[in-house]
This record gives sequence, structure tokens and C-alpha cells, in this order.
Amino acid sequence: MNIVFLFSDEHTGTVMGHNGHPVVQTPHLDRLSENSYTFDNAYCNYPICTPSRLSMLTGRYPHQIDAWDLGAILDRQHKTWGDYLTEKGYQMVLCGRTHFNGKDRLLGFSERLLDDLPRWRNTSGRPPKRTPDEQRGSNSHVAECGPGDHEHTRYDRNVADLAVDFLQTKAASPSEKPFLLYCGFMHPHFPLIAPPEFYSLYDPDNLTLPDTWNEPLESQHPIIQHHRWAWRNDIPPPEEIVRCALASYYALVSTLDAQIGRILDAIETSSLSENTVVIYTSDHGEMAGSHGIWQKQCFYESAVKVPLILRMPICENKRITQNVSLVDVLPTLLDIADMEKPTDLPGESLLKISQQQNESSRAVFSEYHDRGMLNAGFMLKRDNYKLCHYVGSQPQLFNLEIDPNENIDLASNPEYTAIRNEMETDLRTILDPERIDVSAKENQQMRRSQG
Repeated sequence: MNIVFLFSDEHTGTVMGHNGHPVVQTPHLDRLSENSYTFDNAYCNYPICTPSRLSMLTGRYPHQIDAWDLGAILDRQHKTWGDYLTEKGYQMVLCGRTHFNGKDRLLGFSERLLDDLPRWRNTSGRPPKRTPDEQRGSNSHVAECGPGDHEHTRYDRNVADLAVDFLQTKAASPSEKPFLLYCGFMHPHFPLIAPPEFYSLYDPDNLTLPDTWNEPLESQHPIIQHHRWAWRNDIPPPEEIVRCALASYYALVSTLDAQIGRILDAIETSSLSENTVVIYTSDHGEMAGSHGIWQKQCFYESAVKVPLILRMPICENKRITQNVSLVDVLPTLLDIADMEKPTDLPGESLLKISQQQNESSRAVFSEYHDRGMLNAGFMLKRDNYKLCHYVGSQPQLFNLEIDPNENIDLASNPEYTAIRNEMETDLRTILDPERIDVSAKENQQMRRSQG
């Protein structure tokens, strides 16, 4: 069975037509979702690029592989998709955005059709600063927005060009050797410069802004206050900038969708449709103004919730509400390849989860050790409850069923003490938060002294 894995950067799970967004136009992703498994509660395991990607590729939580921050370089003692599926005879091909650091540009894959843009390659592995006075240089991640041409758009077009050529060649010359083609896109990652033809789909003046786009800093949890300050989100931009930025983000999602459509066409109009699995997801979300935040780096739904669609050659149309996360992708690939899953991988096959008749109370986990949090942060979501545990600070607790926008923190509410304690206990079955915080800081200090 061939596998085409489509991977975007910074696509929030709800910003898609099929997932109910009232404005965003994603006709090709909507088409992919037909006769597919759609996972409505899918989460990343770290709300920033590199650690999320390395966690997904190894099937292990970031703290298990020392993927502490954006500067992380994977220790090759940890096997990746490439290592596992090569053993099964797969041709393992990378095309586009991976955000790998270091000199090893394959990490177990057999070949690359296109590497990351040079400015995204961190060869030193130098970690970020996490000091109280460390702040992003500007708020360009929101202020730099509007219609225009950008290298990310040209890059993504190149990714699709190469992927389509690869797939057409495979369709023209069938082989008994299966392949996995990983297609990594830059969009909709900032800067929010969108092709004019897609920007024109969204009128900034008529967009509904998040209710909390200008939420007062002083009203928020202390951890969120520092997060906003560190990433230059402490002062909300003028409303006209927020509207332009939101229109641009939606336009970049539609731009991405168009390139994905080209790849889907190459599969669906050829013999590959009979034996090719297609998976689409993203490394994390984008806050897009919710709670006054742009980018990600926190545990609100817009930052950690991602789209996840899985289409088998013959597949029922089914929406799965069970909590899943990106560490479930590797067990899924092993399941597709008819390989046994190592017992120490924390994830489960999405195919098996999709067939569960009685959904269990499954918990998913995320963590953060980068700029904006002076100490480690951890998230556990079980059922509709979400616990955000911050080392050295009070937690947050949300009931997403009654409070989907996470405006009501229940952590100090006596009526929820039992639930909070249960979730804290569940979190500690995964890791010791204080010990992991020390490990992250020691690793970052060691790398800083070396670089």
C-alpha cells in the first residue's frame, strides 16, 4: 500500500470547510474528507514546529527524545518513519518543509525531492533564551499581512510540482515496491502575505473577529500574560490590522488547499487511487487573535488542535470524536504496512481507533519548553476536560463541552477539585513535570554552552 502524507504548517483544526468553518474555502480538503476518517479531536504534542515534527516522526513524546525546542536536533538512536518502513521495503521520499535541524537532511528516509528553505535550517542546535527579559523583536507575525507574492507561496508550488511529477512517474511505471511520499508545505505559516486571488475571497471588513481578540492582558492567567509579552502579543494591533491578518490567514489556508488539490488530482486520476492511502494533518495550529494571541506556543485549542484526515483506497465516511494526537501517526503507518508496533510507543493506530465501538476515555498529551514559558508547561485532555499544568504556577482547567472558547478557568472552582486531581494524577503517569522541567533546562544550558 502506497502512502501520501500531506503536512502543512500552522493550520488550526477548525479552519476548514469540512470542519464547519462558516467562511474558509477549502474545496479540495473537503473533497479529501469524503469517504475518509476525519478525526475531530486531533492534537499536536508540542505547539511549535520542530519538536512537534520530531515527535510525530518518531512516535514518541518530545521529552522522550530530547526535542525540547525549535533548535532540537534528533539523536539518531530514535527510529523514524523512514527507519521503520524502509525495513518493510518502502521507498521513503521527502518533499518540502520538514524543519529538520542539523546536517542529516533525511533522518532515515531514502531521498529528498526538495529541502527546507536555507533560512529554516538550524545547523547549530542552539536553544532559545527563556529568561524573563527575552522578547520577540517585533509583532511582524501579525502586522506583516495582506495580499502579495512571497517565497513561501513559490516554495509550496514547487513542492506540489515535484510531488505531482513523482506521482505521475509512479503511475506510469508501476512497481511492486511501495512508497511513502511526505509532502511538507509552508502555508499557512506566517508571514501572512497571501496571493491576491485568494486574499480577494475574504473581505476583512466583514469577517467575524474572535471575541477575545483584544482581551485585556491583566485579566489573564500569569503564564498567558508572560507568553503574550514574550511573543509581542501584549498590545493588540489596531482592529484594521487584525482584520487584514485574519483575512490573510484564511487566504493562505485556501492557497494551501489549491496545491493539495493538485496532488489529489494526480492520485485520483490514475491507477494510484486503487492502492494509495492519503493522510492530511498539520504540525500545530494558529491562535489567529484568540485571547489576544497570534502564532501558537500555548495550549488553547486554536494552538494545539489540528486537522487530521485519513483516506484508505476503500474507506467509509466516518467522523471520529475520540481524542487522538500526532504520536498516533507512526502506529497508523505501521498498521498500514502490516508491521508490529513497538510496545513502548505511546500512540495507537488511527485505523484501530476508528473502529472502536465504545470509545474509551482516552487522554492526549502536549508539552512546551520554549520561549514564552520560563518553566515547563504540559497539557492533558481527557474527554472534554483540558488541564494545563504549569511548573511553579497555578494550572488552568477547562470544560470544552460548555466552554469551547476556553474563557472560564475552573482550576480554582471547588466543584471541579476532584476532576483536577484526577487529571493531575493521569498527567503524572506520563511524566514527572518537575523532573522533566529540570531535564529540559539542563539540556538547553548544555547546548547553549557548546554553541
